[in-house]
Amino acid sequence: MAGVDGMEFNLMQRVLTVTHEPHALEPILAAVRSLGFAPEIATGAPTPDAPKPEAVKAWWPLAIAGLAAIASEVVQWAGLPTGLAAALAVVAVLASGTSTFKKGWVAIRNGNLNINALMSIAVTGALLLGQWPEAAMVMVLFTIAELIEAKSLDRARNAIQELMRLTPERATVQQADGSWCEVDAKLVAVAARVRVRPGERIALDGSIVSGRSTINQAPITGESLPVDKVEGDAVFAGTINEAGSFEYVVTAIAGESTLARIIHAVEAAQGARAPTQRFVDQFARVYTPVVFAIAVAVAVFPPLLLGGSWMEWVYKALVLLVIACPCALVISTPVTIVSGLAAAARQGILIKGGVYLEEGRKLAWLALDKTGTITHGKPVQTDFLPLNGSPAADVRSVAASLASRSDHPVSRAVAQAALTDGVALRSVEAFEALPGRGTTGVIDSKRYHLGNHRLIHELGRCTDALEAQLSDLEGQGKTVIVLTDDSSVHGVFAVADTVKESSRQALAELHGLGIKTVMLTGDNAHTARAIAAEVGIDEAIGDLLPNDKLQAIERKMALGGKVGMVGDGINDAPALARSDIGFAMGAAGTGTAIETADVALMDDDLRKLPRFVRLSQRTHAVLVQNIVLALGIKAVFLVLTLLGLGTMWMAVFADMGASLLVVGNGLRLLRAKTSE
Repeated sequence: MAGVDGMEFNLMQRVLTVTHEPHALEPILAAVRSLGFAPEIATGAPTPDAPKPEAVKAWWPLAIAGLAAIASEVVQWAGLPTGLAAALAVVAVLASGTSTFKKGWVAIRNGNLNINALMSIAVTGALLLGQWPEAAMVMVLFTIAELIEAKSLDRARNAIQELMRLTPERATVQQADGSWCEVDAKLVAVAARVRVRPGERIALDGSIVSGRSTINQAPITGESLPVDKVEGDAVFAGTINEAGSFEYVVTAIAGESTLARIIHAVEAAQGARAPTQRFVDQFARVYTPVVFAIAVAVAVFPPLLLGGSWMEWVYKALVLLVIACPCALVISTPVTIVSGLAAAARQGILIKGGVYLEEGRKLAWLALDKTGTITHGKPVQTDFLPLNGSPAADVRSVAASLASRSDHPVSRAVAQAALTDGVALRSVEAFEALPGRGTTGVIDSKRYHLGNHRLIHELGRCTDALEAQLSDLEGQGKTVIVLTDDSSVHGVFAVADTVKESSRQALAELHGLGIKTVMLTGDNAHTARAIAAEVGIDEAIGDLLPNDKLQAIERKMALGGKVGMVGDGINDAPALARSDIGFAMGAAGTGTAIETADVALMDDDLRKLPRFVRLSQRTHAVLVQNIVLALGIKAVFLVLTLLGLGTMWMAVFADMGASLLVVGNGLRLLRAKTSE
């Protein structure tokens, strides 16, 4: 239609969104109404409310239809008047099939041969041929099967919306006069102060300003263990406060919480067609008219050319029409994809489209950033060696006193280790930072230097023995600093960004899946090789700038096979965008990561990567199973019909039975376990 800019179909949510020019509104509304729907004008950005329950349809018309259909069978079997069987059959068809006929008429009028159109033609034909009990029973069975299918689809449709129901509708908010009052969570503004009691669910995203607690973040991150939270830590809507009471300041309104963004992202993902779904849609577009033409040929040519019975061959054609409907084929792919997306979201893996869910199984190379991805991203002290007979406690005290005055990450690691062990700090006078080298200051009337390998050389304190110790530690990928005074060296400290325990297991599982790994980092090549060896990465490349990471990804892509990139920083953005699948680490609370990454891992656990690949493999297997099931069942019944063995009852079982089978098979993905 003129003025229509685009349409977005969300099959699982049963929503069609039309983008149009203002002048085209009335014709569009009229067109939608002509299809039997009630259009609504969007007033702004949609909020992720739980879907409104549909009106429950009355059960008694279907019950009457079932009884009438059975009675029609009994009347015909008993040899009673045909008129009675016909009357009962008509009652059954009208009581159960009015909706099917309405939808069928709309479809035929618009040149669309869907299941309702084909079923309407078949039942009408059966009535005209005098197959009264069969026409009645077919319509009743079809209606029952559609009811079961709708209930099954609701399970997939609501899988993600169940997350939204985790968010409480009300929050305890501090008022202007200092009092506390329960208000609707949707009305709470950013910067409002909210109080959470033990056992409560958190209503909005925020940052703790008072108190501490343990919070179950499974709905957001998929983490199985609760996380300790203190002042300054982020909390997320929908998570559970297990112990302790705290207050937090709201950082996002209800419609923009991390949970809301997850739901929006998954809904957008399920609206975008995956490769298999696009193939099935194109196949069905050709398949249905071809089968309809075959059915017409079966009805017409045998009686005309071979002298067959019109009634017999028209009946076979009607059976063919019902069997051939591509309903099971078309519905199998979206159900499977949505089930996979929902299963991933429950595990803290946010997949931005069915294409990535399908392509994940094809990954040949996975490139990983080091800092914050494989390692914790926070340097910690790993080694301490007192030298020349200096008391260990004094060496640590002096070093920590100097380190505590610096904001360098290495100095902070030394100071933090000392504070954790209860080492007392001393007063520092004449403190001075030495850029690129370390720090210096006077403690107890003596000048000390705390600095790197370069500073020790400049001060002339680096003996052959010390050089050997420093080289050994640096060879392990550690940063070394030395404490010295004006005459001798007192101690050596080594600091390193430690590897996450989960990284080793994740890399081993990825290798087990046949995926090769490469580490891309801005750190020096020494450190890169040491970390790679520790966790079992196939290849390590250091000293990389953001553009260098991009070029490394392109070199891997040139080798063939799909290439993924895992990162958590802005410097990884070019490589993440260029890779076939970009994985953002620790995306909880990070709106940009959720919106831009192809796959967002909601926490920093790399073990989610092999889970994603295995889920991709299972999803592909189910998609193939469903396509084979849908086409295989139809092929068997088509042959039976052409051989004269098929009946309209069998046609309904072939069509709706196949639909129920593929829906049930697709829903198996919802049971994917977090530990898998």
